[in-house]
Amino acid sequence: MFNAITSLFKELLDGQDLGHQEDRPELAIACLLTEVSGADHQISQTEKDAKIHLLIRLCQLTQTEAENLLAQAEAQVRESASLYDFTSQLRALSQERRFELIRAMWGVAHADGYIDPFEDAVIRKTAELLYVDHSEFIRAKLIATDKL
Repeated sequence: MFNAITSLFKELLDGQDLGHQEDRPELAIACLLTEVSGADHQISQTEKDAKIHLLIRLCQLTQTEAENLLAQAEAQVRESASLYDFTSQLRALSQERRFELIRAMWGVAHADGYIDPFEDAVIRKTAELLYVDHSEFIRAKLIATDKL
């Protein structure tokens, strides 16, 4: 048992993959959109449609590619332990792309006409993990809710 634990820590310290998928920014983006839509445990059809539309726009995908990516994201989110699993893959994105992602997350949250506090919390935590300034976080919200 001790050898297994030692081996696990050695693999972690050596930076080995441990069976995780390779970094795919498009999948990480789809996972974050899925996380925000499921935060309130009520996923409306308008939120589903918003996720597909926003993935098409953010990742330059076709409708079919976006739908397939969302199916993969839903499976990945069920297995995930935290938002860090996804945000760690996206820190290399430009500040503008990270802002667009936060804006898209607000778009998904607001798709049903109401932003649940749990949705807000997921977006806030994602913005923090991606080093998006609070002023940009608020600006993205105002744009997505048509208040700017």
